[in-house]
Formats: sequence, C-alpha cells, structure tokens
Amino acid sequence: MQELVRRRANGCCEYCLVPASFSPDTFPFDHILPLSLGGTSTEDNLALADGGCNGHKYNKTRHYDPLTNQLSRLFNPRIDDWKAHFRWSEDETLMIGITPIGRATVELLQVNRESNINLRRLLISAGLHPPKD
Repeated sequence: MQELVRRRANGCCEYCLVPASFSPDTFPFDHILPLSLGGTSTEDNLALADGGCNGHKYNKTRHYDPLTNQLSRLFNPRIDDWKAHFRWSEDETLMIGITPIGRATVELLQVNRESNINLRRLLISAGLHPPKD
C-alpha cells in the first residue's frame, strides 16, 4: 500500500508539491482524516506529505480562511483537484490559495515556508518547477 501512495503522489508532497527526491528526509504518510478523529490507514485516507506539511497539519481537518475568517475544510488530495484550489505566483515560488479551502490550507500548512521557497528557486533554475501534470 505504501508504494501505491508514493506512486499516486508522483513522488511529491500532495499538499505543497515539493518532490521527495530532493529532500534529505523520508516523507511520512499523512492520514487525511486523522486516526484520532476516526480515520483509517487505508489507501483512500493516506497522502504523501513532506515533514513540514505533515507536522503543521497534525490532526487538523479544518482551518480559518485568512481572507473571510470563515472556518473551511482543508485540501483533500483524494477528492480535490489541486488546480481548482491553488496556483503559483508569477515567479512560481509561492503557492497561492484561490478558494477558502486553498487559502486555509496554505496558511495552516505553511506551504510557503523559507525552505520550500528556496527549493522551488533551485528547481526553477534546473527547469524542474513547477511540476508537470
């Protein structure tokens, strides 16, 4: 099952799209619906996530949209289309939430943390970012 999750994610964090192949750390599996809230360790509830996204998400499934201050569910890679909720900034270094789900996810998971921006800059210079579909 773990190999299926990695393959389905194309080797990238399913939230911020950082590639695992450029990380010194192994990416953990995120329980989209946390075990503590009744989630299961089945393939439809697991997502590949880098340590930062996984750590910031912890056992949360919702967060406030910083634009509207309304509580929103977080991005769910099993049911949501990434492009429907996010886009890249003009220079392609920042992930921008374009819906309440996207904005809440960007803020809670801190997907634009300095390490991610630096990695995106390096990947852009190598022609490897943004990820291809």
